[in-house]
Amino acid sequence: MSEPITVDEQTFDKVVLQSEIPVLVDFWAAWCGPCRMVAPVLDQIAAERDGEIRIAKVNVDENPNLAARYRITSIPAMKVFSGGEEVREIIGAVPKPVIEEHLAGII
Repeated sequence: MSEPITVDEQTFDKVVLQSEIPVLVDFWAAWCGPCRMVAPVLDQIAAERDGEIRIAKVNVDENPNLAARYRITSIPAMKVFSGGEEVREIIGAVPKPVIEEHLAGII
């Protein structure tokens, strides 16, 4: 069973941009209530789609340079990367079907 992996400025390029499979990156912070609401949904997607997509988490408070690099202005923000490129962006604590809709055609 796959679980979300925590990435930081040192591991982001290797884990996300060089991944063989698409990666959904969850930009979040501990103080963000909506971020905590979406976390179990991402855990569920990680488990159900093991081998199809990787879920990575970036704490924006601990990694401000990554947040700036990907223009994160509000959280939760999720960005989907495939082949080293950003291909989708999902803003806000949206329900699982909406996230899966954004992933359709990628995984």
